[in-house]
Amino acid sequence: MSEPISTYYGLLRRTHQLVQPDLYVEIGVHQGHSLAFVSDHTTVIGIDPEPAVDNPPANTTIVATTSDNFFAQPDPLDGRTIDLSFVDGLHWWEQALRDVANLERHSSPDGVILIHDCNPIDEQTAARQRTTAVWSGDVWKTVVALRRYRPDLQVVTADVAPTGLAIVTGLDPSNRTLHDNHDQIVADIDQLGWADLAASDRRQLLGLVPGDWELLAPLLISATR
Repeated sequence: MSEPISTYYGLLRRTHQLVQPDLYVEIGVHQGHSLAFVSDHTTVIGIDPEPAVDNPPANTTIVATTSDNFFAQPDPLDGRTIDLSFVDGLHWWEQALRDVANLERHSSPDGVILIHDCNPIDEQTAARQRTTAVWSGDVWKTVVALRRYRPDLQVVTADVAPTGLAIVTGLDPSNRTLHDNHDQIVADIDQLGWADLAASDRRQLLGLVPGDWELLAPLLISATR
């Protein structure tokens, strides 16, 4: 029997329960609402240039800097590897892509990277400048870039409210494709606009799948084996 998941918070919570990460990294913690799903045994690193987290969970370190600056350090994680990460920072696709590249470099091969805002509602909320309460920016292009330039990864986008949650597994920390070809990837993907998304089959372009736990859980289970 299918088990629908309606929101990205619901999927994030279930992912924490299933993966049970030892180290969880969240980019863009803001007020820390999504940290509520972290279990007591998980060590958390939250990265945000302007964090507003009043009462972070135990074992949580909030680093007030940009993700680029954080990963520019020689050993930002003190040799530890990431089991689960969540990208929800600046809603520009090229920044999200750099975040994924940096997270993968420090992740376990069986780790999971989640990316928020990959299934936008409409053109206005998908603009690069925020003019609406709900704002996804153009992060959807990150999924297109990953599916085009890293076919070795498994990348799907769960159709959960309000703006989707991408799941990236099959990680290869030694792969330098995203780093070494950054300028080429940006030049290629930057040409895409809302009209391209509107005219496309999102199942093909974004790997869009229903928010169904029975379907999504095996993707996460296979990643953690």
